[in-house]
Amino acid sequence: MAPIGTFLTIILVILLFLLILGGAGIYLLAKVGKKATKKARKVTSRVVSHVAAMDPGDAGEAERMRLDLRREVSITRQAVDQALRDGWGLGELPQLVGEIAMHANQLDDQLSRYAQQSRVSPYVDHATLARLRDQQAKLTTACARIRADLMNDQMAHTASGIDAIQSRTDLEIEARRQAPIPDPLDQIDELYNRTMIDRARPEEPR
Repeated sequence: MAPIGTFLTIILVILLFLLILGGAGIYLLAKVGKKATKKARKVTSRVVSHVAAMDPGDAGEAERMRLDLRREVSITRQAVDQALRDGWGLGELPQLVGEIAMHANQLDDQLSRYAQQSRVSPYVDHATLARLRDQQAKLTTACARIRADLMNDQMAHTASGIDAIQSRTDLEIEARRQAPIPDPLDQIDELYNRTMIDRARPEEPR
């Protein structure tokens, strides 16, 4: 009876191990599936947005403003993140970019709703579109100014380093052009040789 009980225990342990592996595999597959679904949704959303932006009407203009706004916020955030990684002192600039991104998301939703309404109804409120266009222009301009400021700081830092290199180069070249400094040992040797020559000369008659 003892060997049978041991055999059953081994089988149960193996089954439990297989169940654990199966559960872990299902969990990983579900996680990978969720990520793939999110990526697929993002790609689909981008494709739909680019196709909708080709519309020559007001809906197309709203979609193009959405694409421009997303691009401007994205590249501005990348510029700020890169500056932080490089150790630049940015003050409250990262927080400001976060606030811009928040307002951009709200404006993106408003532009999306306006585009949907424009595609469904032939009656378009041009005043609303003008206000949305103005808000979009303000946010994109703010993003462009932030990137320009970061670029100016980086260029100023690089320029100071280049100026220092130029000054050191000029000094080094000027030092090489100057006459070499005589070696004191050579001067002593020359003085000794002159002394020996003077001693070897016959004394002039008085």
